[in-house]
Amino acid sequence: MDTGGDCSGGGGLEEEAARREREWEEVVEAVAYDSCTWPPPVVAVCGPGNSGKSAFCRLLLNTLIARYRKVGYLDIDVGQPEFTPPGFVSLHVLEEQAKDLTILYLRNPKRCFFFGDVCAKRNPKLLLTYIFDLYDYFLKEFYCFREVDNPEKSAIPLVINTSGWVKGTGFYVLTEMLKYVSPTHVIRVSTTVEHKNLPGGTFWMNQYDADPPINLVEIGAAHNSPRHLLVKKEAKITRDLRLMAYFRQCLPRDFNISCFDDLIRGFVSIHPFQLRLSKIHVIDLHRQVSGTDAHRFLSGTIIGMATSASPLLSIECSTPCCIGLVGVQVLSKLYIFQKTAFI
Repeated sequence: MDTGGDCSGGGGLEEEAARREREWEEVVEAVAYDSCTWPPPVVAVCGPGNSGKSAFCRLLLNTLIARYRKVGYLDIDVGQPEFTPPGFVSLHVLEEQAKDLTILYLRNPKRCFFFGDVCAKRNPKLLLTYIFDLYDYFLKEFYCFREVDNPEKSAIPLVINTSGWVKGTGFYVLTEMLKYVSPTHVIRVSTTVEHKNLPGGTFWMNQYDADPPINLVEIGAAHNSPRHLLVKKEAKITRDLRLMAYFRQCLPRDFNISCFDDLIRGFVSIHPFQLRLSKIHVIDLHRQVSGTDAHRFLSGTIIGMATSASPLLSIECSTPCCIGLVGVQVLSKLYIFQKTAFI
């Protein structure tokens, strides 16, 4: 039996994976330790879905944390966010490196908004408002230059994780974000399928605008990279796993779960708390719902919860920051909230 071709092919894939790994490591080292990266870098990582953006972001975060001790992470991918359940736009400040790049982590954000959808198509204007407000909050609280010698007040770098939807409305949201943020670095992840990739150059700028002072870096996608660099994600499965992991926090740590049915039984066993409709102000993010229809509209849904004390980040955004997700059942004029978990 002639196996030479198979061995050669396998060796070629391994060599390509090793080359891609070195390429990624060289790029993150350059971003983190380039002598010109003061003020600290603001890095947007862009590219089509399943190209390795999240994996690259993890490598970059680990390297930046080693240098700066703290790193901001603005996640604008509502479909497959890195540290929250789906439907969120969130800002994190990370201080610990990820020890295992294959594990999906849940982390508490500094600020977050619940967008309530897994893509921008229904309301791109609202999504951009959330993104801009969180970025402004980052500038105000974490990108300070008045106290350079104070580690608690000094500026920290920012990594922006973007959506893999790079056509149509997704492309519009990406270009508007890049114009507003004006990052120091844009990492363009490209696949071998050219029509799936973003345009080259400063594609977000208008034709007659002067090119901004920016570092544009193109890297190859990680489809053939080793497992510790990329876990290929099936979008729906990943979203379900994140929601289950999020609500799993409502159950005792020693609660034994060996299958999906165990998880359901655990959720059902949680004693719900109740609130009257008159005590709740319902904000539908994507359409107008009358007060008389609110109970029918909400029953059987997962909603984002906020309080009247939640801060508004700007006068342009009337939606308060989200403090967690709840599952809702409605009985007459009484809401019954179940499986509550707060961020």
